[in-house]
Amino acid sequence: MQQTKDTRSLGELFAELSRETNTLVRQEIALATAEMTRKATRVGKDVGFLLVGGAVIYAGFLAILAAVIILLAAVLPWWLAAFVVGGVVAGFGYFLVQKGRDALTHEDLTPRQTIETLKENAEWAKDQTR
Repeated sequence: MQQTKDTRSLGELFAELSRETNTLVRQEIALATAEMTRKATRVGKDVGFLLVGGAVIYAGFLAILAAVIILLAAVLPWWLAAFVVGGVVAGFGYFLVQKGRDALTHEDLTPRQTIETLKENAEWAKDQTR
């Protein structure tokens, strides 16, 4: 295989390297943005579970308090119904909070693909300057 001689000057070569490096940096920023957007969307959903779960637990707490108030105010059979409803609502809220928390602990927020391509780009740049 024959090698063709490059007739470009050193200044032209550095200018081309600069343009390619700028393009590469822009592409890396776009990749990082896309990757973080995907991760943020998933985390947003999980945070929504936490918020809804917290609100449901709060409603359950209010129902339990109502049951305690009813119990203390007058001993009537319907206090037990309020207590059971409050317990069920609080249990459901607890389930939602646990689901959101578990999903968040399993989510890897590190932009791994971007880190790998940055390492590859650093190696490429080193090779280009040798």
